[in-house]
Amino acid sequence: MQKLSFVALLISLFSLSIISAQQPQKSNAVEIYNQIQKLNFLGSVLYIAAHPDDENTRLISYLSNEKKARTGYLSLTRGDGGQNLIGSELRELLGVIRTQELIEARKIDGGEQFFSRANDFGYSKNPDETLQIWNKDEVLSDVIYIIRKFQPDVIINRFDARTPGTTHGHHTASAILSMDAFDKANNASVFPNQLNLVQTWQPKRVFYNTSWWFYGSKEKFEKADKTNLMPIQTGVYYPSLGKSNPEIAALSRSRHQSQGFGTTGTRGDELEYLEFIKGENQKDKSNLFDGIDTSWNRVQGGKAIGELISAVGKNFDFKNPSASIPDLVKAFSMIQNLNENHWKPIKLEEIKKIIASCAGLYLEAVADSQEVTPGNMLKLKMEAINRSAIPMQLKTIKSFPEANTPFQVLDLKNNIPQNVALELPLPESLDYTQPYYLKEKGTVGMYRVDDQNKIGIPDIIRQAKITFCVLINNVVIPFERNVIYKYNNNVKGEIYQPLDIVPDVTTSILDKVTIFNDRGSKTIDIKIKAGKDNVKGDLQLELPEKWKVFPKSIPFSLLQKGEEQTVTFQVAPPKNADETVAKSIAIVDGRRFDKEQFNITYEHISKQQVLKPSESKFMKLDIEVGKEKIAYIMGAGDEVPKSLRQMGYEVSIIKPEEITAEKLQYFDVVMTGIRAYNTIQTLAFKQTLLFDFVKEGHTMIVQYNTADDFVTTAIAPFPLKISRERVTDENAPVELLAPNHPILNHPNKITSKDFEGWKQEQGLYYPNEWDKAFTPILASNDKGESQKKGALLVAKYGKGNYIYTSLSFFRELPEGVSGAFRLMANMISIK
Repeated sequence: MQKLSFVALLISLFSLSIISAQQPQKSNAVEIYNQIQKLNFLGSVLYIAAHPDDENTRLISYLSNEKKARTGYLSLTRGDGGQNLIGSELRELLGVIRTQELIEARKIDGGEQFFSRANDFGYSKNPDETLQIWNKDEVLSDVIYIIRKFQPDVIINRFDARTPGTTHGHHTASAILSMDAFDKANNASVFPNQLNLVQTWQPKRVFYNTSWWFYGSKEKFEKADKTNLMPIQTGVYYPSLGKSNPEIAALSRSRHQSQGFGTTGTRGDELEYLEFIKGENQKDKSNLFDGIDTSWNRVQGGKAIGELISAVGKNFDFKNPSASIPDLVKAFSMIQNLNENHWKPIKLEEIKKIIASCAGLYLEAVADSQEVTPGNMLKLKMEAINRSAIPMQLKTIKSFPEANTPFQVLDLKNNIPQNVALELPLPESLDYTQPYYLKEKGTVGMYRVDDQNKIGIPDIIRQAKITFCVLINNVVIPFERNVIYKYNNNVKGEIYQPLDIVPDVTTSILDKVTIFNDRGSKTIDIKIKAGKDNVKGDLQLELPEKWKVFPKSIPFSLLQKGEEQTVTFQVAPPKNADETVAKSIAIVDGRRFDKEQFNITYEHISKQQVLKPSESKFMKLDIEVGKEKIAYIMGAGDEVPKSLRQMGYEVSIIKPEEITAEKLQYFDVVMTGIRAYNTIQTLAFKQTLLFDFVKEGHTMIVQYNTADDFVTTAIAPFPLKISRERVTDENAPVELLAPNHPILNHPNKITSKDFEGWKQEQGLYYPNEWDKAFTPILASNDKGESQKKGALLVAKYGKGNYIYTSLSFFRELPEGVSGAFRLMANMISIK
C-alpha cells in the first residue's frame, strides 16, 4: 500500500470533493524533504484494534510524521455492523464505505491500513461470544500473517486483553488475538503454510494505549497512578506546515463521515500514554524504539545507503529538488542490489516516489471509459513529462494485461510532454472489479478469502496497470500506475475515477423485499443495464415452481453501453405462507449474467463498485395492514420507508423544517427514523407540534436513538431515559409482558414466533427508566443478564398513542423478517 509522509498529503486536506480522493500525488519541496527523512528511518509500529474509528489518529500521525516510523493500523473488521449517517447502505456496503474512509484517513495521517477477514456482525458483550462467531483460528492466522508481513518492531493495542466484559467484545478480542499473535508469530510450527510467502517475526514489545476514556472520566484519569505508563507528547507543532499533530489527526479522524466523527483540531501539548505489556522492556523509558536499530545499519550492506541518504537530506535544495536526483538514483541502485527481502521492496517504492517528485515526473494512463467489459479493447492515452533538467528516456511501456504494441524510445526533455496511445486487449478471463473479500459468500462472522496473498490488503485489487520504464542516469527505473479514468466537470474541474471491469449486463430487481399478503399477483420490475454496446438477450426471473411467473422470459436489446431498460413480470404467490429468494438472470449468447451493480459514490472517498447476486426476497405473509398515511422523518440513513411502502402504506418523507400543524393534518402516523433525535437539530423545535398531533388522536412512533447527544431531552411527552442496554442475541426468547394489549392483537396476533429469524440483534439502546404512563410490551435478555423491558413502550397521550421502540426494525424490515412486518403493522394501526 502506498505510504505518504505527513506533508505529502497536505494538498488534499482542505478539500472535501471527490477530487481529493482520486487525484495523484504531486509533492512540493517541503513534502519531498520529509519523504527523504522517512526514507532514512527503518523502524515500524503496528497499531491493532477492532473497527474503523478505534484507531488513535493522534498517535498514528505522531509515529509516522514526527518519528518517521512506518506505521500501520490493523482493523480486524471493516465496520459492517454499524449504522450509516450519510446514506442508506448497511452491512457489507457500509463496510466498503468505512474501508475507504480508513484508507483516506491513512493518507492524511501517514499510516498504512490493513484488515483481517473478521466480519463486524454487530455489538458483542464479551470476547468469548465474539470469538465464537468469528473463526478464532482464521482471525489469529490473519493477525500473525500481517505481523510476519509487516514486521513491526512494536505493537500497540488500543484495548486491554485483561478486562473482558468492560467494553465491546470485539475490542477485547482484538487485544487477546494481538497478544496471542505476539507470542506465536515467531514460531515456525504455527500456520506454517504462510512461510511460503513470509518469514517468522518477533516484535520487540507490545503496549496498551490507555486513555482517560477507559477510566470513566478525565478527572479519574488525572488522579490515577501513572508510574507504569509511558507518556508521549503528541501535541507537537510542525512549523513547515503551520499545523500541529492533533490538527492533522483531527483531519484524519474526520474522514469517518459515515459515523459522524467530524473532529475539531487542537493546539498545544497533548499526552498519550502507553502501558508496557509484554516483550523486552525499555532501558530508556522515554524511547519507544529503545534497543532497536532503526537505521540502515539493520540491513546487511545498508550503512552506505544510510550515509548517502543522509547527505541527500543535508544538501537538499528546496528551490531545486532535482539536484538530488543523481544521488537518489545511486541510492536506488544500491537498494536494488541488497540481498534482503523486507525493507528492500519497501524502500524501493519510497525512493521511486521521491525521484519522480524531485523531477516533477508525471506519468499517467487514462482510459477512454470508466467502465469496460472483459474481452473488449481498452483505449488508453498515456502522458509522460519530465519537468526537470535531468535527461531522461522513456525506454518501454509494459502493460497488464499485456499488449503487443510496438514502442519507440522517447526522450523526456524538460517540460515537454510525450503522449502515447495504446489499445489494451482485455481477456475474457479478467475478473470483474469488486472488493475481493466480497467475491465469495462468507459466514456471519467471517469473510471468505482463499488466496493467502490477499489477506490484509485493504482496497479493491485493480488489474489494469501500466509500468513506465524510465532511464535516469543510466539506470532504468520502473514506475507502475493503475489505469484510471478522468473527465472535466464544469464546476469541480478535473475529476478522477478508477477504471471498473464490469459484466456485459447487470440486472436489479427494484424491490429487495416484496410482500404478497393475498392470493393476487404482483408486478415485479427489473432494471437491465448494458455494460457494453449492442447487448441482446433474454431475462428470466427464477422462482420455485409453486410461485407462478409470467412470462417465462422477456427479450431485451440495449444498443449503447450504460443504457438501461426496465421490464415487468407478473408473479403470483402460493396459497400458503411462504418465503423464497427470486433471482434475476440475463442470458446473453448462452452465458448467464446474475449480478447486480452497486456504485457507491460519496465525495470524500473513491468511487466503489460492488457486484452482488441480483436477488430479492419474496414473502407470502399472513398479515393484515391498515390504510394509514405515514409521515416519515429521516434520521440517520435507513430503508424503513421502502419497507412501509412495500406493505401498502402511503409514505411521505417530510423534512423537520416543513412540519406544521396544517401539514400534519394529512397524516395518521408520524414516524421518526433511527437516531433522528441525535442527528436532526430542527426536531428540538417541533416537539410541541408533534405531541399535539398525538394528543388529537394520532400515532407517533419513535425508533431508537443512542444514549448521547440528544438535540432535545424531551423526546417523549412523558419522562423517558435512554440507556446503553441492548439485546445482542437475535434469537433471545421474547416474553410478551402485555399479551392483551392492542398492539399485540390488532390487526395481527403477535406471538413469540414473530421474533424468530431476526438478524444481527433484537434491539439496541433500550430505555431503562420511564414514566408510569408507559406500558412495556416485551421483555428479553442476553444469556446471563437480567430482563430488558424497554424494547417497545406505549403510552396514551390525549386521544392518541406515543410509541418508543428500540427494536432493530431498520435491519429486520430490509432483510424481510416476517414478524417484524407484522408487529410494525400493529404499531401503525394502534387505536
